Amino acid sequence: MFPANFSFFKTLFIYFLSFFLTKYCNPKILRRSLSNLYSSQSKYQKYPSLSHRSDLSNKVLIFNVEGTLLKSPSLFPYFMLVAFEGGSILRAFILFLLYPLICLVGEDREMGLKIMVMVSFFGVKKDSLRVGRAVLAKFYLEDVGFEAFEVLKRGGVKVGVSDFPRVMIESFLKDYLEVDFVVGRELKSVCGYFVGVLEDKSKNKHVLNVAEKICNQDVVGITRFRRSQDHDHQLFSYCKEIYLVRKTDKRSWQTLPKQNYPKALIFHDGRLASRPTPLATLALLMWVPFSSILVLIRAVAALSLPHSISFPILAFSGFRCTISQPISSTTELNNNNKNPPQKGLLYVCNHRTLLDPLYLSYSLNKDVTAVTYSLSRMSEILSPIKTVRLTRNRDEDGKMMEKLLNEGDLVVCPEGTTCREPYLLRFSPLFAEMSDKIVPVALNTHVSMFHGTTAGGLKCLDPLFFLMNPQPTYTIQILDSVSGLSDRDQNSRFDVANYVQSEIGKTLGFECTKLTRRDKYLILAGNEGFTTSQSSKKLH
Repeated sequence: MFPANFSFFKTLFIYFLSFFLTKYCNPKILRRSLSNLYSSQSKYQKYPSLSHRSDLSNKVLIFNVEGTLLKSPSLFPYFMLVAFEGGSILRAFILFLLYPLICLVGEDREMGLKIMVMVSFFGVKKDSLRVGRAVLAKFYLEDVGFEAFEVLKRGGVKVGVSDFPRVMIESFLKDYLEVDFVVGRELKSVCGYFVGVLEDKSKNKHVLNVAEKICNQDVVGITRFRRSQDHDHQLFSYCKEIYLVRKTDKRSWQTLPKQNYPKALIFHDGRLASRPTPLATLALLMWVPFSSILVLIRAVAALSLPHSISFPILAFSGFRCTISQPISSTTELNNNNKNPPQKGLLYVCNHRTLLDPLYLSYSLNKDVTAVTYSLSRMSEILSPIKTVRLTRNRDEDGKMMEKLLNEGDLVVCPEGTTCREPYLLRFSPLFAEMSDKIVPVALNTHVSMFHGTTAGGLKCLDPLFFLMNPQPTYTIQILDSVSGLSDRDQNSRFDVANYVQSEIGKTLGFECTKLTRRDKYLILAGNEGFTTSQSSKKLH
């Protein structure tokens, strides 16, 4: 069945294969070359020995961000985030198509870096790019190695050097890891727009500034191991000792736990909910056409069909919504249905997406009115429940809410804005004065591809992005009712608001904060979260 000379070619193939493995892939040879490096130059040390040093507090630590701090060796996901969040899905698609070429020339090489920079940044407005602060910080933190962070934390002055453009890395290192100096690549710009080209390393002014400050100090470097001994940056020439991190060292590292973050990650923006690795990006791009049809089906079912019909359709499409309530609350709600009180019930919810009041209404199978601080006109038109926009004037809003309660049940989200992470923002105490009986509602959501909230994007698309997820999930927990205020005591209303916040936080396992809507928008969008009309009203 086989040619006669088949055994000859087989023997020849095995010979060359064994020669290649012996020559180039022998682990002993690799270990020997590394040992020769350490022994020939005492300046270079093995990274594990650094963890035992106790004198780092009086030294300057220079570290390579990609090679020593981040666990993943791939730079592609971070540039994909810039392309998608700072550009468009078309830009992200082009970057994905070029990924085989990027792998061919090397992600961590100059040519691969230039290709990713060109696609991600070309034509992007310089002043409006907030991806580094609002989006990337979350994904960087989730990629930090715990062991590397523990070493850096013990250092005196910390200097981070990176091949990433400085606009991508600086906010993360300074705001969340308390790094003193950040040296990244600079981007060329024309008329306020990036042209997608990197500045020459030799023209980086930040290098000179940092070099002047560390030249007379005791400097220790931490960088990745390379056979060429090219240690990524000229600042490493100031180091008396350089510790080399191998890939085998990073494989054993753990991810930095959230409770160990130097600064809690409470606010972040962007639509993508998961790290856009090449495979995840492929799945996302394949899912988008199907999700467009799925959104249409879900929206039509929710907006036009009765609850008894729409709920099975939504469940069949992958949507999950669960509701739970205490027995005392169920009995009370049934009594209210039989003997309606003069005033409606006031439901006080934490805020996860714009759909919170809508799904509370669906779960209770009753009509409610929702008061909002800001809602797009399109969302108001399409909403199947009544929505009323508040003015942020305490007296006017109080009268409006009291009027609405006399007409029926009312839903209010006193945080004033959404929060994705397990934190509760400060509750505005206005609701405490509106009713003697307040029903706290704890809401939580889960998404796998897209976030249904935004601070810097188009809010009218928020519900659509939430419904684009394969299995969006809502969990609704109705708690025991709380007594409101009848005497409207100035101090007591804050106590009631704080108590409701704490009860919802305990139920969800969320941490209560004193942060507000204003804090969120200043961090993520650089404004106070008001439209032009709202800003003018506030000033007057």
